Amino acid sequence: MTNKIKIQIRDLWFYYNTNLILEDIHLDIRKNCITCITGPSGQGKSTFLMTLNRLWENIDGAKSQGIINIDFENGFEEITVPGYPLPQLRQKVGMVFQTPNPLPMGIYKNVAFPLKLIGEKNRDSNFEKVKTALKKAFLWEEVKDRLTQDASLLSGGQQQRLCIARTLVLNPQILLLDEPTSSLDETSVEMIEQLLVILKQDCTIIMVSHYMDQIKRIADTTLVLSNRQLSKQ
Repeated sequence: MTNKIKIQIRDLWFYYNTNLILEDIHLDIRKNCITCITGPSGQGKSTFLMTLNRLWENIDGAKSQGIINIDFENGFEEITVPGYPLPQLRQKVGMVFQTPNPLPMGIYKNVAFPLKLIGEKNRDSNFEKVKTALKKAFLWEEVKDRLTQDASLLSGGQQQRLCIARTLVLNPQILLLDEPTSSLDETSVEMIEQLLVILKQDCTIIMVSHYMDQIKRIADTTLVLSNRQLSKQ
């Protein structure tokens, strides 16, 4: 665990049309730590995650105000300025959703898809990157002999680890997870928790979770979102 700051959030407000979701949030998030966010349902926890990669910009009526600075190893950059390139941001800030969402293609192509999007064409290099990502996600040994198999045939836990591998293939510096274990069995939950504890050595993790036992097991910092405010527990 480190005290170095990775993300600075200042005066953050967020609206869906006229509905105020987040109000005047000031927060520092530490590097190479697991920060868990909990709180009542419908308070805006997923929305907060989306402010960090500006995914909210795809939602009609959504509006964000404030400043978010991220230290991408060369000093802080303000990612909330209108001209900040979104493809670059989303390579550095990856996101995994609550429900596994494998693409309708094979296991290998699922993980390699982000590389295709950014124009990486070296097949040998891409294979090594996919292999590394699958290893990081504790999935390589389970799928290495069936990489062309339809990803939808994987179990729920395997599909979620596949989605994590697909995010890791671009080596993000920040990993956002929105209740990544809520639909998984106990064994899969334990495996993903172990995975996240290892991954924080290489990236900063911010995760939404409703499970206090899980938060106690893996969180370095716990934040509660309630009444539009984020506060440390």
